[in-house]
Amino acid sequence: MKTIRLRPGKERSLLRRHPWIFESAIARGSADAGETVRVESDQGLFLAWAAFSPHSKIRARVWSFSEEQRIDDSFFIANIARAIRARGRFDIKSNAMRLIHGESDKLPGLIVDRYGNTLVAQFTSAGVERWKNTIVDALLATTGLTNLYERSDTSSRTLEGLTASTGWLQGQGDVELVLEEHDWKLSLDIAHGHKTGFYLDQRDSRQRFAEETRRLGFDRVLNGYCYTGGFTVAALTGGAAHVLSIDSSGTALEKAAANVALNGFAAHRATFMDADVNASLRKFLADGQRFDAIVLDPPKLAPTVVHAERAARAYKDINRLALMLLEPGGVLFTYSCSGGISADLFHKIVASAGCDAGVDAFILQRMGAAPDHPMTLTFPEGEYLKGLVVMRQ
Repeated sequence: MKTIRLRPGKERSLLRRHPWIFESAIARGSADAGETVRVESDQGLFLAWAAFSPHSKIRARVWSFSEEQRIDDSFFIANIARAIRARGRFDIKSNAMRLIHGESDKLPGLIVDRYGNTLVAQFTSAGVERWKNTIVDALLATTGLTNLYERSDTSSRTLEGLTASTGWLQGQGDVELVLEEHDWKLSLDIAHGHKTGFYLDQRDSRQRFAEETRRLGFDRVLNGYCYTGGFTVAALTGGAAHVLSIDSSGTALEKAAANVALNGFAAHRATFMDADVNASLRKFLADGQRFDAIVLDPPKLAPTVVHAERAARAYKDINRLALMLLEPGGVLFTYSCSGGISADLFHKIVASAGCDAGVDAFILQRMGAAPDHPMTLTFPEGEYLKGLVVMRQ
């Protein structure tokens, strides 16, 4: 077994059970891509077993902090089974869910979503790529399913020195699927859709939006960065009179319109705009339009803290405009999925946006990812999705 030795003091994060080892922390030692290495302190004390990645700034990702643990087929079989059992204890009102959530399930770099009878997996690190065959067999055996599609085409895979890989790993079936959650259905495309095909992490936020729409009787709703219309359908289910949905992808808007029809809503209750959200908000303000509720769920603007300052300006601008467009008593559901923006920083950004807009608001609720996208005590980076529900005073 190959060994990497850390620089003095760099063992502290591992002693707190954080699973990442950065390139700058390593004094000496190397290995092949995905190979398991023994991680030691500068004094030679055992710290962890980890998967080595020679091309990534995260040079190693921890498999286990137990010296007795062996990283073999049984390790992956047991961890996959444990993660899937945990989902049975979560309150998930859907036939689609995340089964494996990377580091949170002690399988760094592995994402697996289930859509009905189809599994979709992303292998985003050198470690899980090396163990791909074992992982695929374990997933199919544990779930009893036969169809598994790979969507390993993320930018993080490139940082690991891996090429994109997509297609059926086992079985074959339709890539156009329909999931059921709460009181509605949503279509998706596992081959071309965002992430593994859909944003399962916003499941509970969509339900919350439907509930608030029903409770407060929203008539005019704006869904910014609507993608395929999950929040649009939720608002209509809650009784919204009309929803205006904006996205810069014509293909996504077509699917959003199809999802409105799929759920039996009249076409006149939903309007779709292929446009830039920021520019549209400015035009609405100039035209004197106002809304009872607004959703802002933009794409990732700050993948790391390096991009945080520029992203903060963009988040602030769209939230400032949205708060100005709300009627008094109107509600804004606003989100950041950027890993480089902490929950505390996001709160400050929205607060600053309110100050610039001359608007104060009540914070009704803080939102995060659905429970099948868990954050653990030792891996705060798992809290990538942050949301605020605010009511304009």
